[in-house]
Amino acid sequence: INSTETPVKEKHARRIILGTHREKGAYTFWSYALGFPLASSSILSWKFCHVLHKVLRDGHRNVLQDCMRHHSSLVEIGKLWAHLHDKYGQLVALYTKLLCTKMEFHVKHMEIPPNLEATDEVLERTAGTDINNVFQLTVEVFDYMDTELRLAETVLRQLNTSIAISTLTSGQCRLAPLIQVIQDCSHLYHFTVKLLFKLHACLPADTLQGHRDRFHDQFHSLKTFFNKARDMLYFKRLIQIPKLPDVRTQSDGGEQMDIFDQTFGPPNGGFDDRDLQIESLKRDLELLRAELERVKAEAQRYITQLKSQINSLEAELEEQRAQKQRALVENEQLRMELEAMRRRNAEYDSLQTTFIEAEKRAQATEQRYNKLKEKHTELVTSHAELLRKSADTVKMLSATQQTQDEVERTKQQLSFEVDRIKQEADMKVGCYSEYRGLSHITGQTSPQTFSTICVFWLPLSPICLFQTSVQMNSSMTALQAEKERLMRSVSEKEAELSSLRQAAQVQQSSLQQERERNSRELGELQGKLQDKASQEELLKQKLLEEQFALLQGTVTEAENIIQDAVAKLDDPLHIRCTSSPDYLVSRAESTLTSIDKLKKGHAEYLTNMNDAGALLRALTQFSHLAADTIVNGSATAHMAPTDHADKLTENCRTCATESLQFLKDLKTKITLQKADPAFIRVIVQKILHLGQELRPKSMDIRQDELGDLVDKEMAATSAAIEEAVRRIDEMMNQARKDTSGMKLEVNERILNSCTDLMKAIRMLVVASTDLQKEIVEGGRGAATIKEFYARNSRWTEGLISAAKAVGWGATEMVESADKVVLHTGKYEELIVCSHEIAASTAQLVAASKVKADRNSKKLSTLQQASRLVNEMAANVVASTKTGQEHLEEKDTMDFSGMSLIKLKKEEMESQVKVLELESQLENERLRLGELRKKHYVLAGVPLDQVSEGNGETFSTTHPVSMSPKPTKPTLMKKPALAQKPNIPPKTMQHILDLFVNS
Repeated sequence: INSTETPVKEKHARRIILGTHREKGAYTFWSYALGFPLASSSILSWKFCHVLHKVLRDGHRNVLQDCMRHHSSLVEIGKLWAHLHDKYGQLVALYTKLLCTKMEFHVKHMEIPPNLEATDEVLERTAGTDINNVFQLTVEVFDYMDTELRLAETVLRQLNTSIAISTLTSGQCRLAPLIQVIQDCSHLYHFTVKLLFKLHACLPADTLQGHRDRFHDQFHSLKTFFNKARDMLYFKRLIQIPKLPDVRTQSDGGEQMDIFDQTFGPPNGGFDDRDLQIESLKRDLELLRAELERVKAEAQRYITQLKSQINSLEAELEEQRAQKQRALVENEQLRMELEAMRRRNAEYDSLQTTFIEAEKRAQATEQRYNKLKEKHTELVTSHAELLRKSADTVKMLSATQQTQDEVERTKQQLSFEVDRIKQEADMKVGCYSEYRGLSHITGQTSPQTFSTICVFWLPLSPICLFQTSVQMNSSMTALQAEKERLMRSVSEKEAELSSLRQAAQVQQSSLQQERERNSRELGELQGKLQDKASQEELLKQKLLEEQFALLQGTVTEAENIIQDAVAKLDDPLHIRCTSSPDYLVSRAESTLTSIDKLKKGHAEYLTNMNDAGALLRALTQFSHLAADTIVNGSATAHMAPTDHADKLTENCRTCATESLQFLKDLKTKITLQKADPAFIRVIVQKILHLGQELRPKSMDIRQDELGDLVDKEMAATSAAIEEAVRRIDEMMNQARKDTSGMKLEVNERILNSCTDLMKAIRMLVVASTDLQKEIVEGGRGAATIKEFYARNSRWTEGLISAAKAVGWGATEMVESADKVVLHTGKYEELIVCSHEIAASTAQLVAASKVKADRNSKKLSTLQQASRLVNEMAANVVASTKTGQEHLEEKDTMDFSGMSLIKLKKEEMESQVKVLELESQLENERLRLGELRKKHYVLAGVPLDQVSEGNGETFSTTHPVSMSPKPTKPTLMKKPALAQKPNIPPKTMQHILDLFVNS
């Protein structure tokens, strides 16, 4: 629904209608429709009314109630455009009145659906048995028909009913809603006839004279409308228009008789008033009885329905309560899980803090243990030194003891010597005394005896005794001094030994105490180390559990993200979303990268389950990118051909299924080892391949060359048009020299129209170039022109393609005109070239308009130039057809001289030729369709858009899919009274018209 003067595309209307059936209403449609500027564009309002008419006819049954909420808005729009002098404005006023009348009628009579496809039983039930209700219903149907016919007459009055107008987009924009009008009128005509029969069965003809006159006028208007529409080529391809009977028939007497009088009887039935009254009373009585029975039956039916509704509502209420209870339980569970997760996170933080503190304490204990170990080593070394000193002391003590023993022995020897010396001294003293006595005796002894005594005592003289005594005294003194020295040495050694013994005892006691203290501290440290090891084991176990819990939480969140993406595939609102293949390719490539990271993180987690950080980061990135790929894949499928769309949608769903299976494997420790994202990678690669296939095929141009290429192509197009104008002038001068008469007139007319068309195209190219410069200057900002073209590469490629098409069309038209003037070509080639140029310029206008400001003056200039090109192309077609009619010789058909058999033979040959031409026509149609399909594949345009935009239908086989997503909607069937024709055209002129329309 836009302000372009083209008919509404069927595929868009079908999507809206399917959306109402999925949504069971038109809330979304009206939410978007309220944002349309209906008061600013009459064409926009006209196309909106057309779509609303389609939605009312073919949408969900609840659409009528949703549309009635906006009844006042439609009335205001109609009043607004009724006061404005605009052709489309007058049509919008009539169309809004028709829609309001349609909604009011069907809201009042809910049994009749908005598409008017009601059986005779439904119509009888709606009319009832009360003749007044029948009479009133007939009036309402007449009013309904009047609004339909007024709209149709106004549209046909504004249009020229020739083929050229009905095949232009501007004419088709006005004619498109008349398809729904024809469908409505065919059913309303049937309702009117049935109701008039019912009225004539109960009321006299005079009473119904107003109804008869009104039906007579509507019949004539409807017949005229159907006859005009049947002659238009536009309707022949879309709908089969029913035929109404002739108004005048031949009676038995041979005179003309009105069909209404023949059907319903003469105006005056010839009955007596009393008879009529009696019959009327009888009928009223029967009707009242039937009405009473019907009321009873309806009351009983209503009671049953109400009871069933009450039961269903109670069941729904119970279900809602159960759902509410389940939702509350789930909410409570989720809240408890959230609280548990928070507590686990807090416990994890506290455990992490405790673990850090324990590590610090362990480090401090380790340092203290090392210090104690060093101190213990020092003590052991000191103890060994003391032991060595003690051994030395013991050795010295033993040496001192030996010395003391030697002193004791020496002392004993000395005492013994002293005693011996004393004895000898005593003995010598006794001898001395005896010697004194002997001297006294000598006088008395003999000399021999004296000599003997002298010999014996002579050595014991006093001198010798004195010397001996002196020597003994000196020896005694020396011995006494030595004894004292030795005694002092012994006392000193004993004192030193006692001090060494005391020091050794003190050192031994301190070593014993230090050893006991070290053994106690070592036991305490070993106990702490054991506690620390057990605590570390517990912390490691808790860490593993926390890491796995975090993994489960991340997997659950990833599943929710993937499931949300899958749910969007079936969301009716998602049908409006579209995406480009380029963006899908970028998303798929990012997803493949994330799958590699996910596989690496999974392997790292299996190697070291204490750290799940890499896997968690990869899971988070993968879930978002996979969901993005699924959603954008579905959005790209909305704009893709049917085969690619079905494959892309199926692959998106398979990707979601494989992703959920992989996430499910990650949630349990049993299946954690076998979880493998390889299947997901294969599916994403398929999506990537499909996206690459859907990308436009003109990507072989580098981005930095696009800006220069646009200027080159626009310049080449201008040069081609200038060259075409020059060649046409040369051909005109040559034709004036070589031809004369009617041929010269025809050639001049054709060449003049071609020249006018080229001038109009040149004006359009200039206007497009100016608008393009304005777009670039307004949108590039601080970037350069080449950067702007590179950033908007798709739009730039559209401009390049359109410019190439315009230049090529101009060249081909000159060649075709040259051949026509030289009588070596066909007029049809020139007609097709003119239409091709008009289509190429329309493409150029569309490519220029897509980024232009709506209020731009240069855009208005471009649109005026586009309309001028269409007019000049129509002039070329008209001039060519006129010249063809004037120059071609038509054979006169004179069959007067033929016999019956000859005529029959000619008739059979003509039928054979007709069949051959029909076969050729069908083959050419198929060939044309395949050529167009290949052309649009190379141009990167979805085939479903092209087929509906050009009136061609390409039959594609939908693959069987278990996917719940509905396939592409096909054309909806028309009512039984207005079906598509199955008989192909059988004249060469129609073949040419089809080529012209194409």
